Amino acid sequence: MAKTESTTPRERYRTQVRAEVMERAWEQIATAGASALSLNAIAKRMGMSGPALYRYFANRDELITELVREAYRSLADTLAAAAATGADLPALARALRSWALTDPQRYLLVYGTPIPGYQAPEDTTAISREIATALLDACAAALPPAAPASPLAAHLATHRAWAANHPAPPEALALFLTLWTRLHGVLSLELAGHFTGMRFDPEVLFESELAALLP
Repeated sequence: MAKTESTTPRERYRTQVRAEVMERAWEQIATAGASALSLNAIAKRMGMSGPALYRYFANRDELITELVREAYRSLADTLAAAAATGADLPALARALRSWALTDPQRYLLVYGTPIPGYQAPEDTTAISREIATALLDACAAALPPAAPASPLAAHLATHRAWAANHPAPPEALALFLTLWTRLHGVLSLELAGHFTGMRFDPEVLFESELAALLP
């Protein structure tokens, strides 16, 4: 009979406390922004002392890194689930927007204004690469058989280190980058409230940008 992994009560308690700390951190980010994240404030809300909380997260940056990993993983899983159903590029773009609107604090943590003094570790790029891969696959599938070359595609043909492990042709890389920057531009402005009071539906703008980008 195969052995099943078990955890000790202490390990389970540590996992529970870390999960609660992260939940409180998301609440704090939602109300005050990521730059205002404070472990001491979280400890106070949980009825703990600051030093006690530091047994679970060594410092603010370690907590932020776990939040970044969680946010990237949430989006990567969302796009993977959509891709598994055969979703095309427009459907994946809409899944991205839906995820952002459902979890704006997670979106803004990874795609919003950088947190002063914080540098994400290299291992977070592995999860973000999953997100790019799902969209690159869809971009490659969306291209017509003889997609015309563009100046951006020609440039990316010799400057594709960021996608070196993906077989997408330069035209797909160009489509991905253009879609990525323009759709994130709309989403970032929408989530930051810059369309408030302009009396139009941001979804219509998003769909318009998406339609303009499709081959």
